[in-house]
Amino acid sequence: MSIEAKVAPSIGVERSITFMDKVHARLSAMRAQATGFVSQPEPRTIGSFAKGKQLAAGNFQFGGHLVQAEGRSLWEITPPDAMYEAELNGFTWLDDLASVGDRDSRLLAQAWVHEWIERFGRGRGLGWSPDLTGRRLIRWINHALFLMNGQTPEANDRYYKSLAHQTAYLGRRWSVASRGLPRFEALTGLLYASLSLGGMERYATPSTNALARECADQIDAEGGIPTRNPEELLEVFTLLTWAAAALTEAGRMPLPAHLAAIKRMAPTLRALRHADGGLARFHGGGRGLEGRLDHALAYSGVKAAQLDGLAMGYARLSGGRTTVIADVSAPPARNASRVAHASTLAFELTSGRRALIVNCGSGAPFGAEWRRAGRATPSHSTLSIDGVSSAKLIAEPQGEFLTSGPTKVTEQRNVGSDATEIIASHNSYCVEYGLTHVRKMEVSLDGRRVTGEDTLAALTDPDRVRFEAHMDKISLQGVPYSVRFHLHPEVDASLDMGGTAISLALKSGEVWVFRPSFAAKMTIEPSVYLEKGRLKPRASKQIVLSSRVMEYASQVSWSLAKAQDTPSYLRDVDEDLELALK
Repeated sequence: MSIEAKVAPSIGVERSITFMDKVHARLSAMRAQATGFVSQPEPRTIGSFAKGKQLAAGNFQFGGHLVQAEGRSLWEITPPDAMYEAELNGFTWLDDLASVGDRDSRLLAQAWVHEWIERFGRGRGLGWSPDLTGRRLIRWINHALFLMNGQTPEANDRYYKSLAHQTAYLGRRWSVASRGLPRFEALTGLLYASLSLGGMERYATPSTNALARECADQIDAEGGIPTRNPEELLEVFTLLTWAAAALTEAGRMPLPAHLAAIKRMAPTLRALRHADGGLARFHGGGRGLEGRLDHALAYSGVKAAQLDGLAMGYARLSGGRTTVIADVSAPPARNASRVAHASTLAFELTSGRRALIVNCGSGAPFGAEWRRAGRATPSHSTLSIDGVSSAKLIAEPQGEFLTSGPTKVTEQRNVGSDATEIIASHNSYCVEYGLTHVRKMEVSLDGRRVTGEDTLAALTDPDRVRFEAHMDKISLQGVPYSVRFHLHPEVDASLDMGGTAISLALKSGEVWVFRPSFAAKMTIEPSVYLEKGRLKPRASKQIVLSSRVMEYASQVSWSLAKAQDTPSYLRDVDEDLELALK
């Protein structure tokens, strides 16, 4: 029987620490010995100077919580929840302290690492899952010089022993990590340690082989992963580039399956990046850490290349400085759907460095209710019928999974001389309503105009029978539906042209004008923007087009166009950067 401590699902966080994890953590200590570093992979993790200064000041922000405890240790604080505790035990905050790099931050990092060894080093706490242990090992090895500088031989000996202990634990337990990012983290940590620590060389070949097998099994032919989470794809890609570099620096050749996976993933990630450099926010993923994608692509050595077709199930349209990325594939299936969203046919739009149309994002850092709300279809820039999601959540002991989603999703791309168009559809609403959602979007070559049509139609005779039955059930009142366009919090929306249009002003000075067809009622309503690193959701707005299906088909068309006096290219520099340049 497994005794588990639950952890809320998030990017790179396993759901449970099992009793057997703790048993193996304690057993591993009995045989673990390391003689020191034989080599050290070059530090590649990117930290935040600002976050490092906040940590040093006693402001501990993890898992959506801020704990202010100046003068106290990280480990003296009772964690508000398991996600907070998991982030602590992953030690990514070491990157932030190392980015500050001064004496005070170094002494703090050293004290907190050794306090962890004292408190949890023999298998206690939530830190002994394979993925968290792998993540922690990578940071401890990356910042070894930072952590060992000025320490006594006895302190460094305790550090070596803990590294060896964690390595031996991973050698026993990496295979029980969930497939996907958790297992890649565990294996990369094991590989790093085997290449760096004297006495741990026996794990190098097994971890290299296992990593190659996971690449072959988990990275599909188009460079995607089962979760279809762009940020998770970036995290896996980053780990693989780090592992390949570490192998090369140690005089070993990464296996062909490993290198081939990196080569497949790079163009997919490039296609999932908006014009502002951030990733499209779908299926629980965020924009990605600042600079992470550029660094990973640079380290990969994979040359930029045009991707033909879809990128992990997403269609990308671009013109001028405008990008549209749309989810035009079925949602992730079963185990891969633990943090997935009901986002079929949703899209995001970015103009230059400014996001315009977005999805609400993942509510996981803000608790269970926000997590569920963020996964619902109305939290995405797409159509929903009567507030019903295109896929449902089912709660099981292992988590909340998507079910009853679309069984058929189609996509077609048409490239013209002055615009590119996609036409996509899904059948999720056929069973209950007999209606198929068809979305057509077009981006002009110069990027100044985006047009769309959203259609609900009963396409087949059986669908028409179901539609008529539903109409009878609601006394022929019509099937209500809404098309939502969630706006980034920095977009200023106001009714214009006598209420027939909405002006959207960006911080860059650009103005876009949204116009709907007269078949729908248009309103501006409250919305939220959910992002990691914030203590609470950010207030924003959404444009909502509302109508009813009265016959076998109903259509709403809309357009987004730059105002005539808005130039195609504007100088757009952050205020902070402008001040720095003065």
